[in-house]
Amino acid sequence: MKAAVYTQYGAPEVLQVKQWAKPVPKHNEVLIKIHATAVNSGDCRLRRADPFAVRFIFGLFKPSKPILGGVLSGTVEAVGADVQAFRPGDEVFGATNLHFGAYAEYICLPDNAPITLKPSNLTHAEAAALPFGGNTAWHYLQKANIQPGQKVLIYGASGAVGSAAVQIARALGAEVTGVCSTANVDMVRALGATHVIDYTRTDFSKNFGQYDVVYETVNKASVSACSAALKKGGTLLLGAAMMREMLQGAWAGRRASQKVVFGVASELPENIKALAQLAEKGQLSAAIDRSFSLDQIADAHRYVDGGHKKGNVVVVVG
Repeated sequence: MKAAVYTQYGAPEVLQVKQWAKPVPKHNEVLIKIHATAVNSGDCRLRRADPFAVRFIFGLFKPSKPILGGVLSGTVEAVGADVQAFRPGDEVFGATNLHFGAYAEYICLPDNAPITLKPSNLTHAEAAALPFGGNTAWHYLQKANIQPGQKVLIYGASGAVGSAAVQIARALGAEVTGVCSTANVDMVRALGATHVIDYTRTDFSKNFGQYDVVYETVNKASVSACSAALKKGGTLLLGAAMMREMLQGAWAGRRASQKVVFGVASELPENIKALAQLAEKGQLSAAIDRSFSLDQIADAHRYVDGGHKKGNVVVVVG
């Protein structure tokens, strides 16, 4: 099979499309023929080992998992002897957890991995674009226990996570305000945001104490600005925080009597199923910026590294 392989950390050019051994499913695994995957910020950080601590988990001197790719949509080709939940021919989508390996024509995953049947109203490209941003957004918004009528602000509303968060928060009954750049205002409004703030023109933190929930999805707004926009007792979601922002958030939350949530978003089968249900109801769709072929994987990474993508960048595998 073809796979995009990297054997050293670095620029997008370290990704090389090569022939690789096709995997064989174990007794509890499903073999999936991948039709589409996506490039997200996590893939790019692993590729360049940013932050350096990545090396202590995924290989100090070279990557221990040579095939990246954490999301997919495809067709089950074969199943192991003990698999009951899936059968050959099922169209599925989801995430690979820490298995990665979706930058390839085939992958084997355990039958209890965060995968589920693909909604029939989504193409494979659209389905592959949902799990990264959708799962992260779902994880954090569930932590906020959003109630109908609450005011929720999403910072970075045009990104993969933010675009999903706008739609999910609205589906939960919130009044959503999205924050983005001038070029993305119309997009965020079309996703369902009731209000859109162009951060190049307006400081959202001036809406002092207005929001029940502030969800910072891209680690570009200051913790103090996010906290200032929250009501007393509100919830601050720091979805992309590094250690510095985590410490700042913990201090700000204690000082302002606010709940602060940060950390890694769990990829769970029930989360992917929840996304599928929202998609089937027409409440969640994939925002796709550009599509590339597997042979163009380095170009796809280069585009995501630029930091200006709108929604998701899809890779069509087959």
